[in-house]
Amino acid sequence: MNKVVEVLANREELIARSLSIVLSKITAAIEERGQCTIALAGGSTPEPLYRAIATQDLPWDKIHVFWGDERYVSAEHPDSNQKMARSAWLDRVNIPASNIHPMPTGASDPAADARTHQTELQQFFKVSNGEFPAFDIILLGIGDDAHTASLFPHTEALQVRDALVTVGNKDGQPRITFTVPLINQARCVVFIVAGASKKPALAQIFAPVADEMTYPSRLIQPEGELWWLLDAAADRGDNMPT
Repeated sequence: MNKVVEVLANREELIARSLSIVLSKITAAIEERGQCTIALAGGSTPEPLYRAIATQDLPWDKIHVFWGDERYVSAEHPDSNQKMARSAWLDRVNIPASNIHPMPTGASDPAADARTHQTELQQFFKVSNGEFPAFDIILLGIGDDAHTASLFPHTEALQVRDALVTVGNKDGQPRITFTVPLINQARCVVFIVAGASKKPALAQIFAPVADEMTYPSRLIQPEGELWWLLDAAADRGDNMPT
């Protein structure tokens, strides 16, 4: 794993740096493998990044878009990660509909929808049961509780090691989420973190020793590159590791 931590002066620079890295990884993936697979994060922090990507002149037919997690709501629900990304980015560019791979949420059974999406991923990446495909880019954020994707503290999803997709749990509300081993198989994971409220979580995520079940973002140790991009408000300011 190649880990880099960068602190940017403000949210504008944070998004600009995130855009630069994402564009470079998209270009490299297409040059090397003929396509790019990217999994998106939800929440408010990456939305301006998606809007910025939408202004780029990219070979959209070679980019396949997934999500690292999804709230168990319809695609039109205001809380839907898919809805946000479509509004900010995907509806604004000429990307083939078949290149967009949302997590299903319509079966009224989160576990069934998680299995359906796992099958979709296995078929797309041509992997068998027990194999984990390598996404080119996985974008992540963290919560004030140090969760990432829908991997929340002290939930069963943290311990799933034999599946690509599982059911997360947020205060009794189900989510669909990538599992730890799937995220860790990625060629490049980029955490984008903004705001002073994240300081306590970051202190534990970067601490030499802390409980991974309490601070789930510590579990993300990918095979490839790991980028932590922070704005100055989130930065602990005390010799954060690089």
